[in-house]
Amino acid sequence: MKFNRRRFVAASSALVSHLGPAPIFLRGQNLNSRPGIGAIGLRYQGTVIANKAQTHGDILAVCDVDKNVRDQGKAAFGSTPRDFEDYRDLLARKDIDVVTIGTPDHWHTKMVIDACRAGKDVYCEKPLTLTIDEGKLLRQVVQETGRVVQVGSWQRSDHRFRLAVEMVRQGRIGKLKKVEVVLGKNPTGGPFPRHPVPSTLNWNLWQGQTPDVPYIEQRCHYLFRWWYAYSGGQMTDWGAHHLDIAQWAIDSLPVEINSSASFPKVVDGYDVATDFFVSYRYANGVEMTVSDSGRNGIMFSGEQGRIFVNRGSLEGKPVEDLSQRALPRENWTAYAFDDLSQPLRAGKLDAIVSHMENFFQSLQSRHQPISDIESQHRSVSTCHLGNISMRLGRPLRWNPSLEKFEGDAEANSWLSREQRTGFEIG
Repeated sequence: MKFNRRRFVAASSALVSHLGPAPIFLRGQNLNSRPGIGAIGLRYQGTVIANKAQTHGDILAVCDVDKNVRDQGKAAFGSTPRDFEDYRDLLARKDIDVVTIGTPDHWHTKMVIDACRAGKDVYCEKPLTLTIDEGKLLRQVVQETGRVVQVGSWQRSDHRFRLAVEMVRQGRIGKLKKVEVVLGKNPTGGPFPRHPVPSTLNWNLWQGQTPDVPYIEQRCHYLFRWWYAYSGGQMTDWGAHHLDIAQWAIDSLPVEINSSASFPKVVDGYDVATDFFVSYRYANGVEMTVSDSGRNGIMFSGEQGRIFVNRGSLEGKPVEDLSQRALPRENWTAYAFDDLSQPLRAGKLDAIVSHMENFFQSLQSRHQPISDIESQHRSVSTCHLGNISMRLGRPLRWNPSLEKFEGDAEANSWLSREQRTGFEIG
């Protein structure tokens, strides 16, 4: 099966037209007025994206379940925003048009859904979801509400990665045969001590849909990503970046997944896979491998050459040949509505500038942004498929049209998770 982005965008646009035009900025009648922004989740990346959004609007409210983080985040902005512990209080404000979400992964889906239903446009950090079924629901809600949602997979706005994808899709290495992705190893650690919950932290709210467990410092803040309850290790951390770029170039969806992995068995310790390797076969015949060892980045191999790209380099003879055989930006085809007039930027902070510009341009045009819900649901689904195969310890066959495993009830039971009462997503 070949995923047709243009057909999806056309269908989404038709649905938005049927629903009626979504309001662009709620605070004023002038389309040139600055939108009101609410920032949800204020640890490092949450503050980074809120700062980049502040170029295009006014930070009117901030939210975090940790008062220390909330106070630091509030102080980082030149204005005097209102601050909230519960994001739902922020969403209830009529002067908020746009929200940025920089929370742990297990909160992304519910917050995006609630924000869309509250009439807000959303910039949400990657990975988009905790489970594959969450992505299906997100897609439905975004289509129903007509909101613009940009996912923080900013490598799509990094010139090196974008050029690599364009070169592959335009045949500069001949027919694509294989993609090799290296993410890096998951850390190991534990057992970690249990402590009383800090007085500044709403631990119940932080846990959200996940099981209620004793507070361990290493479960919280950045380190949450090494626990399956909240994230998916490197497969959904780096993978949400690199597998997204790889799949963008492959221009198809996986149908077979195989893997090998070992797992730590430490009570109150990190539980994500160690020494992992995943292989995928795509509907168009391309093979992709994902490893935790080697040089971090993506190698594209075709019948006529290879291209390697990571956050520091873009290499290969086809790249060297660009001086004789240019690839003008007006001929780029990977995304129909991207604004190619932006300056060429590379590197995390500069690429996020471009990514945020694309988001706010999409608020005006009501076109899908470059990291839209469908592409990011499909990319992180591929990450989840790898984790499911590793945890089940066997090969899997995937039907990308039905978004189900073929003849495998046990594997299909992993498409969703039980959600704690009071925090259900729906």
